[in-house]
Amino acid sequence: MTTVRGIDNVLFAVGDLATAVDFYAGRLGLPLAFRMDGAGVALFRLGDETPGLMVRQTPEAAGAATGPRLWLEVADARAAAAGLAEAGVAPLAEPFPVATGWTVEVADPWGNVVGFTDYTTMPERGRG
Repeated sequence: MTTVRGIDNVLFAVGDLATAVDFYAGRLGLPLAFRMDGAGVALFRLGDETPGLMVRQTPEAAGAATGPRLWLEVADARAAAAGLAEAGVAPLAEPFPVATGWTVEVADPWGNVVGFTDYTTMPERGRG
């Protein structure tokens, strides 16, 4: 059996690298760690953790919001939803309650879903 030590990176397939960089860095505000156009990849930082979100350009990337989901912890998901709306990013639905607090989800142009979730009802479980 393999022992998992943690997340290395999360990878999403995208249809266009420049559009992905604009979406993730420009609209969602994720810091760009590096971009390698020749390889068709870019890596975005996710907080202070080493793992990041890597996007890889592939011609097979779809456009429906049914792709993989990545949820990121934030202090207040409803405030994140308001900030995303100001940046022109429409949520898939209104923020919704989850066991730990609230979550709002958005999709990139290829259907990969990013959720912003908080621990407002269970702060002892969050990164605080």
